[in-house]
Amino acid sequence: MSASFEIRAASGTYTACIQPGSLEPLVGRGGDIVILCDAYFADWFEGRGVAVISVPALETTKSLDGIPDIITALREAGASRRTRLIAVGGGIVQDVAGFVASVYMRGLKWDYAPTTLLAMVDSCIGGKSSINAGPYKNLVGTFHPPQSILIDPGLCETLSAEQRIAGLCEAAKICFARSAEAFEAYRALEPGVAAGTGVLGEVIGLSLASKKWFLEIDEFDQAERLLLNYGHTFGHAIESASDFRLSHGIAVGLGMMAAGAMSRSLGRLEAGAGPTAEFESHIDSLLREVPDLAPLVAELSPDRLMVAFRGDKKHTADTFAVVLPLAAGGVERVELSRSPETEALIQTAFVQMKARYAA
Repeated sequence: MSASFEIRAASGTYTACIQPGSLEPLVGRGGDIVILCDAYFADWFEGRGVAVISVPALETTKSLDGIPDIITALREAGASRRTRLIAVGGGIVQDVAGFVASVYMRGLKWDYAPTTLLAMVDSCIGGKSSINAGPYKNLVGTFHPPQSILIDPGLCETLSAEQRIAGLCEAAKICFARSAEAFEAYRALEPGVAAGTGVLGEVIGLSLASKKWFLEIDEFDQAERLLLNYGHTFGHAIESASDFRLSHGIAVGLGMMAAGAMSRSLGRLEAGAGPTAEFESHIDSLLREVPDLAPLVAELSPDRLMVAFRGDKKHTADTFAVVLPLAAGGVERVELSRSPETEALIQTAFVQMKARYAA
């Protein structure tokens, strides 16, 4: 599959291109460029006559503590205001690159080649960087979109089952949040762990087209785009409580199941048939194929889950902000008062999620 489309942003229009084999031409561009890549790809760039900064794809890399080392490495590589930064890797590399590009010498132009399905279907567009500060996930960041995004679905052939599932959880979420029609189109592709490159290319295109609507109507997360946090408030707490042994996409999948449990407790969602039941059935089928999921879920500490949940940046001093599924399909953002009753509902949602996946 080959396709391209433009995303309108306040800083200008940028382009996303889905094209097999698109990684190779990046290096052949020449000019004043620096590659910032996942350490997995470092050898691939060796001997090509370009400056390369490689970083491990770990949560500790996208922290305020680690950013100065990358800025120093850029300076030592001779990067100036005219340098173009090319990021190659998954979401962690993207977060680091987007943040560094926005602040280094007050801003560099950059391009991005995502290498995980999760980044291809979701985070590669939108321009957000999310950097951890101390124990708090994604507390710091900027909006600084890349000039272009080059997506090679063929790279998915190198991904593990868990990495594929993580990406599909996010793609399903975006389509479900966008509209019933978008989710039906997603399901019609019959996406799954064993899906071939052609199907995954179609999933990527559909997911990004769905997300593009949110970005262009609400670029800076004030209204509609906040709906894409479905599963994230619970999911970030799950990531943190697992010491990040549960990856982001898998944690979001679990987080959406916890959000569904909370929605039922509040009487906003009934058990049984309907669009949301179909969506949850699909996410459940994906999560069931994650290797060694049960012991990691079983080890989640209720206390750590609640501490991380309370510290999420989306809450206010007086309310918890969550995105919950609706009986008729789709999702809505709800603010609930910080009270013992609300905390009990949150704890129950985590308990129900654990009971479902820890066995």
